[in-house]
Amino acid sequence: MSTLDDTEVLASALQPLPAPSPEVAGFLFLEARLADEARYSEWELLWDDDALYWVPMHPDDDPAVNLSYIYDNRRRIKSRVAQLNTGNRHSQTPPSVMRRQLTNMEVLDSTDDTVTVGSNFALFEYRHNQRIWAGRVIHKVRRHPGGFKLVSKTVHMISAGGPVDTLAFLI
Repeated sequence: MSTLDDTEVLASALQPLPAPSPEVAGFLFLEARLADEARYSEWELLWDDDALYWVPMHPDDDPAVNLSYIYDNRRRIKSRVAQLNTGNRHSQTPPSVMRRQLTNMEVLDSTDDTVTVGSNFALFEYRHNQRIWAGRVIHKVRRHPGGFKLVSKTVHMISAGGPVDTLAFLI
Protein backbone atom coordinates (compact mmCIF):
# COMPACT_ATOMS: atom_id res chain seq x y z
CA MET A 1 0.00 0.00 0.00
CA SER A 2 1.45 3.35 -1.02
CA THR A 3 0.81 6.76 0.44
CA LEU A 4 0.17 9.87 -1.58
CA ASP A 5 2.98 12.37 -1.66
CA ASP A 6 2.32 16.12 -1.28
CA THR A 7 2.26 16.66 -5.05
CA GLU A 8 -0.42 14.00 -5.57
CA VAL A 9 -2.53 15.40 -2.71
CA LEU A 10 -2.24 18.92 -4.14
CA ALA A 11 -3.07 17.69 -7.66
CA SER A 12 -6.21 15.91 -6.45
CA ALA A 13 -7.31 19.06 -4.57
CA LEU A 14 -6.90 21.13 -7.73
CA GLN A 15 -9.41 19.13 -9.77
CA PRO A 16 -12.29 21.27 -11.02
CA LEU A 17 -15.74 20.54 -9.66
CA PRO A 18 -18.44 19.64 -12.20
CA ALA A 19 -20.93 22.21 -13.42
CA PRO A 20 -24.60 21.60 -12.64
CA SER A 21 -26.87 20.17 -15.31
CA PRO A 22 -28.56 22.73 -17.58
CA GLU A 23 -31.88 21.95 -15.85
CA VAL A 24 -30.51 22.69 -12.37
CA ALA A 25 -28.71 25.83 -13.58
CA GLY A 26 -31.92 26.96 -15.29
CA PHE A 27 -33.86 26.46 -12.05
CA LEU A 28 -31.33 28.60 -10.15
CA PHE A 29 -31.50 31.30 -12.83
CA LEU A 30 -35.31 31.23 -12.50
CA GLU A 31 -35.05 31.67 -8.72
CA ALA A 32 -32.78 34.71 -9.23
CA ARG A 33 -35.03 36.23 -11.90
CA LEU A 34 -38.20 35.89 -9.82
CA ALA A 35 -36.47 37.60 -6.88
CA ASP A 36 -35.16 40.38 -9.16
CA GLU A 37 -38.58 40.99 -10.67
CA ALA A 38 -40.34 41.09 -7.26
CA ARG A 39 -42.45 38.09 -8.27
CA TYR A 40 -42.52 37.01 -4.64
CA SER A 41 -45.48 34.63 -4.70
CA GLU A 42 -43.97 32.71 -7.61
CA TRP A 43 -40.57 32.76 -5.86
CA GLU A 44 -42.18 31.28 -2.74
CA LEU A 45 -43.58 28.36 -4.76
CA LEU A 46 -40.01 27.25 -5.54
CA TRP A 47 -39.40 26.24 -1.90
CA ASP A 48 -39.87 22.72 -0.51
CA ASP A 49 -41.74 22.07 2.76
CA ASP A 50 -38.54 21.59 4.80
CA ALA A 51 -36.86 24.69 3.37
CA LEU A 52 -34.22 26.86 5.03
CA TYR A 53 -33.18 30.34 3.84
CA TRP A 54 -30.09 31.51 5.72
CA VAL A 55 -27.88 34.60 5.51
CA PRO A 56 -25.26 34.27 8.27
CA MET A 57 -23.34 37.22 9.66
CA HIS A 58 -20.06 35.26 9.41
CA PRO A 59 -19.16 32.22 7.27
CA ASP A 60 -18.47 29.88 10.20
CA ASP A 61 -21.48 30.88 12.29
CA ASP A 62 -23.80 28.34 13.86
CA PRO A 63 -27.39 29.60 13.54
CA ALA A 64 -28.31 27.90 16.82
CA VAL A 65 -25.77 30.08 18.62
CA ASN A 66 -25.08 33.14 16.47
CA LEU A 67 -27.31 35.92 15.23
CA SER A 68 -28.04 35.81 11.47
CA TYR A 69 -29.23 38.45 9.02
CA ILE A 70 -31.89 35.96 7.88
CA TYR A 71 -32.70 32.49 9.21
CA ASP A 72 -36.09 31.47 7.80
CA ASN A 73 -37.83 28.12 7.81
CA ARG A 74 -40.66 27.44 5.33
CA ARG A 75 -43.29 29.15 7.49
CA ARG A 76 -41.11 32.27 7.91
CA ILE A 77 -40.43 32.36 4.15
CA LYS A 78 -44.20 32.42 3.59
CA SER A 79 -44.54 35.23 6.14
CA ARG A 80 -41.68 37.21 4.56
CA VAL A 81 -43.31 36.92 1.13
CA ALA A 82 -46.70 38.00 2.49
CA GLN A 83 -45.02 41.05 4.01
CA LEU A 84 -43.20 41.87 0.76
CA ASN A 85 -46.43 41.48 -1.22
CA THR A 86 -48.20 44.15 0.85
CA GLY A 87 -45.93 46.80 -0.61
CA ASN A 88 -46.00 48.53 2.79
CA ARG A 89 -42.29 48.49 3.53
CA HIS A 90 -40.90 51.90 4.35
CA SER A 91 -37.37 50.65 3.78
CA GLN A 92 -38.48 49.75 0.23
CA THR A 93 -40.27 52.97 -0.76
CA PRO A 94 -39.63 53.30 -3.61
CA PRO A 95 -38.91 49.62 -4.24
CA SER A 96 -35.42 48.57 -5.26
CA VAL A 97 -34.71 47.68 -8.86
CA MET A 98 -32.45 44.64 -8.88
CA ARG A 99 -30.51 42.38 -11.18
CA ARG A 100 -28.27 39.58 -10.04
CA GLN A 101 -25.76 37.33 -11.69
CA LEU A 102 -24.87 33.79 -10.71
CA THR A 103 -21.44 32.65 -11.89
CA ASN A 104 -18.83 29.98 -11.31
CA MET A 105 -21.50 27.35 -10.59
CA GLU A 106 -20.08 24.12 -9.18
CA VAL A 107 -21.72 20.95 -7.91
CA LEU A 108 -20.56 20.56 -4.32
CA ASP A 109 -22.57 17.44 -3.49
CA SER A 110 -25.09 15.22 -5.20
CA THR A 111 -27.38 12.31 -4.31
CA ASP A 112 -30.12 10.56 -6.26
CA ASP A 113 -32.67 13.31 -5.61
CA THR A 114 -30.67 16.38 -4.44
CA VAL A 115 -27.85 18.49 -5.74
CA THR A 116 -25.93 21.19 -3.86
CA VAL A 117 -24.55 23.97 -6.03
CA GLY A 118 -22.12 26.68 -4.98
CA SER A 119 -22.05 29.89 -7.02
CA ASN A 120 -20.61 33.36 -6.84
CA PHE A 121 -23.20 36.12 -7.06
CA ALA A 122 -23.35 39.83 -7.65
CA LEU A 123 -26.59 41.67 -6.95
CA PHE A 124 -26.95 45.15 -8.39
CA GLU A 125 -29.55 47.16 -6.49
CA TYR A 126 -30.79 50.64 -7.33
CA ARG A 127 -32.88 52.64 -4.87
CA HIS A 128 -31.82 56.29 -4.62
CA ASN A 129 -28.29 55.12 -5.45
CA GLN A 130 -26.69 51.97 -6.75
CA ARG A 131 -25.32 49.33 -4.41
CA ILE A 132 -23.58 46.09 -5.16
CA TRP A 133 -24.02 43.06 -2.94
CA ALA A 134 -21.71 40.13 -3.63
CA GLY A 135 -20.69 36.80 -2.19
CA ARG A 136 -21.13 33.07 -2.41
CA VAL A 137 -24.49 31.34 -2.46
CA ILE A 138 -25.08 27.67 -1.75
CA HIS A 139 -28.33 26.24 -3.13
CA LYS A 140 -29.58 22.75 -2.28
CA VAL A 141 -32.14 21.62 -4.83
CA ARG A 142 -34.37 18.54 -4.67
CA ARG A 143 -35.81 16.83 -7.74
CA HIS A 144 -39.54 16.12 -7.60
CA PRO A 145 -41.72 14.46 -10.25
CA GLY A 146 -42.97 17.90 -11.34
CA GLY A 147 -39.56 19.61 -11.33
CA PHE A 148 -37.21 21.06 -8.73
CA LYS A 149 -37.74 22.61 -5.29
CA LEU A 150 -35.33 24.60 -3.15
CA VAL A 151 -34.37 22.78 0.03
CA SER A 152 -31.98 25.47 1.21
CA LYS A 153 -30.32 28.69 0.18
CA THR A 154 -27.37 30.01 2.17
CA VAL A 155 -25.98 33.41 1.20
CA HIS A 156 -22.46 34.27 2.36
CA MET A 157 -22.03 37.99 1.72
CA ILE A 158 -18.50 39.32 1.34
CA SER A 159 -19.51 42.23 3.57
CA ALA A 160 -20.85 39.92 6.29
CA GLY A 161 -20.28 41.25 9.76
CA GLY A 162 -20.06 44.81 8.48
CA PRO A 163 -22.77 47.45 8.38
CA VAL A 164 -25.77 46.52 6.23
CA ASP A 165 -28.04 49.29 4.97
CA THR A 166 -31.14 47.12 4.61
CA LEU A 167 -32.08 43.61 3.59
CA ALA A 168 -35.75 44.42 3.02
CA PHE A 169 -35.63 42.41 -0.19
CA LEU A 170 -34.65 38.90 -1.22
CA ILE A 171 -30.86 38.59 -1.36
